[in-house]
Amino acid sequence: RLGGNLIISGAFGLFRKEDVLAIHGYRTASVVEDLDLVVRLHRYLLQRGVRYEMPFIPDPVAWTEVPESGKVLARQRERWHRGLLAAMWTYKTMLFNPRYGRVGLIAVPFYTFGEALAPLVEVLGYVITVAGLALGVVNVGFALLFMLVAWGYGMLLSLWAVVLEEASFRRYRRLGDLLRLVAFATLENFGYRQRTVWWRLKAFFTVWRYQHVWGEMTRTGFEAAGGAKARRADAQG
Repeated sequence: RLGGNLIISGAFGLFRKEDVLAIHGYRTASVVEDLDLVVRLHRYLLQRGVRYEMPFIPDPVAWTEVPESGKVLARQRERWHRGLLAAMWTYKTMLFNPRYGRVGLIAVPFYTFGEALAPLVEVLGYVITVAGLALGVVNVGFALLFMLVAWGYGMLLSLWAVVLEEASFRRYRRLGDLLRLVAFATLENFGYRQRTVWWRLKAFFTVWRYQHVWGEMTRTGFEAAGGAKARRADAQG
């Protein structure tokens, strides 16, 4: 509703051809081409005073492949964050720039400080908390309560997203699937979140050296995965 969507998935995005051609299409120097394209479209249209919308439509159901190993997932998340850092630096003139309206005053600052710099802030918080506890300058009870509140808030956001989607679309026909999703939304804060923070943190050290490098992103394909499952089922039967 704010009109500040800065990323539309490259696999599922539809754009007006004339606008994309006007900004010369995807920029091959970027490793997050979808985000880069959307930011440039915002900039192009806002500079020309064009009234437009760039909405997210939740109704369609689409499928894409995801990493099937921790190594590939780590490379993907590092690349995403490396691309985000590079994009926010490339389009830094939009940051807090009233010329770009809500995109410049809300969306770009959020992605810069709330997303791009988030790993640094989180790691710094861990370091300060541990150091404070070790030096005795932080109350143990308060520190534990603060961590519980922070983790609880994160879990609440994830759970609320699940509840909203289920209430709106009811896509999970089996109760077991819904309960599994709720469990993952709860447990992701213990271990998995810290791993993603580490992967994203690495992007700060690789952004200038490997700015244009994708890295190997192994894909097995839907048919291959389905065939493997079918073969396993036949063998067990």
